[in-house]
Amino acid sequence: MKERDFKMGFKKTEDRRLHNKNLTVPNAMSLFRILVIPFFAYFFLTDNLPAAIVALALSGLSDALDGLVARRFNQITELGKMLDPFADKLTQGTVAVCIAIRYPAICPLLFLLVIKELVMLCGAVFLLRRGRKPCASKWYGKVSTTLFYVSIALIVVMDGFLQVPAETFTLVSNIALVVTAAFMVYTFVRYFAIFRQILRDPDDHQYDINLPEELWEKKQKP
Repeated sequence: MKERDFKMGFKKTEDRRLHNKNLTVPNAMSLFRILVIPFFAYFFLTDNLPAAIVALALSGLSDALDGLVARRFNQITELGKMLDPFADKLTQGTVAVCIAIRYPAICPLLFLLVIKELVMLCGAVFLLRRGRKPCASKWYGKVSTTLFYVSIALIVVMDGFLQVPAETFTLVSNIALVVTAAFMVYTFVRYFAIFRQILRDPDDHQYDINLPEELWEKKQKP
């Protein structure tokens, strides 16, 4: 009896040392960015700009830190590589829609953003269905995201806080939007080249993935 109890206790202790490898701080940060989205939309659409800016700033801060934390503490996972850009896309889309409601001038940028993200999302799903994983975020993707936020913040601050003259507002906002749109196109071209490379080189096993197995795989706790 005691021997059986000892074995059962040892098994429970061993089981506790196993945990899902996707339960990491960086992945939690990506989920946090997704959860912040409806709060930002509510604050912005109800004219609570300070709260909306705080929500967006927290989202941007977590976006900047999750990669650093993942590399520093060796918490890089395949789920995180997909969850991070997914959170970015949801956040950008929501912000663009909210801003477009108030500032119709960004509608062309919104259209470009929606087309870019839909095509990239369809490409990612296509790769996953073929057992290939999409590439992780690249530096130009991060720069594109940063330019997007800077442009939007510039428009909101000029109109909502600084009350700049209409001519200045139009000039500065148009320059910011054109630069952002140009870099979005550049980013899309670079990602599309990687997408073609992944499809054309099936022997490159760094992109192989079994998604269900990857999501539920466990590892030993240190």
